[in-house]
Amino acid sequence: MTPLDTVQDRYPEVWKKHSPRQSLIRFAWYFGVVFLAVWSVRHLDIPWLYFLDAHVQAYDLAERMFPPDWSYIDVVLDPLIETVHIATLGTIVTFFIAFPTAFIAARNTTPNTPLWLFGKFLLVSTRSVNTVVWALIFVAIFGPGPVAGIWAVAFRSVGFVGKLIAESIEEIDEGQVEAIEASGASRLQVLMYGVLPQVLPVVFGTIVYRWDINIRESTVLGFVGAGGIGIELYASINQFAWNEVSLMLLTILGVVLISEFVSAAVRGKIT
Repeated sequence: MTPLDTVQDRYPEVWKKHSPRQSLIRFAWYFGVVFLAVWSVRHLDIPWLYFLDAHVQAYDLAERMFPPDWSYIDVVLDPLIETVHIATLGTIVTFFIAFPTAFIAARNTTPNTPLWLFGKFLLVSTRSVNTVVWALIFVAIFGPGPVAGIWAVAFRSVGFVGKLIAESIEEIDEGQVEAIEASGASRLQVLMYGVLPQVLPVVFGTIVYRWDINIRESTVLGFVGAGGIGIELYASINQFAWNEVSLMLLTILGVVLISEFVSAAVRGKIT
């Protein structure tokens, strides 16, 4: 065998990105996705005939929503401010619940397996339930109003915030922790001076980011009686007052844009 034959055996002329086995796996994956999509559509029993004039209905609705009824702004402002308060107070409550829970759910700060599993369970269970469902539960407990909205926002956010903080705790530089432990520090001092300074930027950044999300989610809590602008929005939709609906959508958009700007600015300063 000549050196040229050896090179040709090692580097064939036709280069293939994937081996036959990899190509088969990719084909099976794509086929599975298409199969699940087709199976889901068939079992949803979608009335496809409604799509024929959907563009006509959308245009008609847009015509009825324009122009916004600006005389309704006095009615909208108070519930809109209440929505921001619900999101803000819910985020504050989230911090006091999620922060200690994250240390329990982090493997390097909780060597006790049952306690660690309990922390993980709390984070998973709270974020697996939608905010509106939490709102329904707390409306049944506290009655209609912003208190139910605050707790709904908080419970939904605990899993999100706690998970990100717990992951950042598990990714800290263990060298700093070992250095503090070598100095004879107590367990609390290790957490205060070895762990906490490393995760504080993530904590504040996550809280601000979640506050931005909570403002958006709080706008619909009024649909189930948990306070905020959602109550007025739901009432206007039921009365087919589309000019009022468009006004509320514009005000919600304005608040969301402001919260997005504030969140980005604060997180930029932190990082």
